[in-house]
Amino acid sequence: MKKLFLLIFLLPFITEVTVAQKSTTLNIASYNIRYNNKGDGINAWPNRKENVKALIVFHEFDIFGVQEALVDQLKNIAELPGYAYIGKGRDDGLEGGEHSAIFYKKDRFKLLKSGDFWLSETPDKPGKGWDATCCNRISSWGKFQDLVTKKEFFFFNVHFDHQGVEARRQSGFLMVKKIKEIAGNATTILTGDFNSTPDTEQIKTIQAHLNDSHNITKQPPYGPEGTFNAFKFDAPMTVRIDYIFVTKNIDVLKYGVLTDAKEQRYPSDHQPVLIKATIK
Repeated sequence: MKKLFLLIFLLPFITEVTVAQKSTTLNIASYNIRYNNKGDGINAWPNRKENVKALIVFHEFDIFGVQEALVDQLKNIAELPGYAYIGKGRDDGLEGGEHSAIFYKKDRFKLLKSGDFWLSETPDKPGKGWDATCCNRISSWGKFQDLVTKKEFFFFNVHFDHQGVEARRQSGFLMVKKIKEIAGNATTILTGDFNSTPDTEQIKTIQAHLNDSHNITKQPPYGPEGTFNAFKFDAPMTVRIDYIFVTKNIDVLKYGVLTDAKEQRYPSDHQPVLIKATIK
């Protein structure tokens, strides 16, 4: 009888501790959502936008970076209750062209500061870098406070060039330089589509500064190794080009490449990468 009374007495406290522990974890994701291209036919954005939004809600993304997002796509995702985003368009530093935007839950995070820079020899203004021939490339960042834990952190999101070999190599150096310049030794998360495999110089350059969440997850990585599917349901997905990097004071509890599909169609031509993590 005494044991039962003690259990009943302690149950509310146990529940509170469990809830508190859960709430300190963060669901962090990187998702190339594929730009709104009418030429994609059945896979064009209007036919899959609700699937992208449903995936975000179901997996309870707290904060995440998107790549290839045009402003109308950002506005579509922002229709989800409770989310806000930051990030400028790569073409003009306003709303033009693709964005490497960052979405976050407004009731979980307070935005303290934000900015953008371009992957080029002149990062303070729009322009192509090195041997990039197609597009401007941009990185957006924000400084946030977690309203639950009161801890502050920086979040960077980026999309490396898909054609220029030297542009990707130099972008690796630039990302590390800008992270040091903007965040210093503060807690930092970096998400993105790097168009680079783990053996490339640019990924190794970043790994020398930040931990690759795939390599430090406490549970074994979940899902396929690869992150690009080209809208093919039977894609082998062996090549990893999307990443989440974190500073050493972040514990990665789980890492996964999500393979959600509906009627054998993926919501995007990239798989989202998701981690569950805690900031020490």
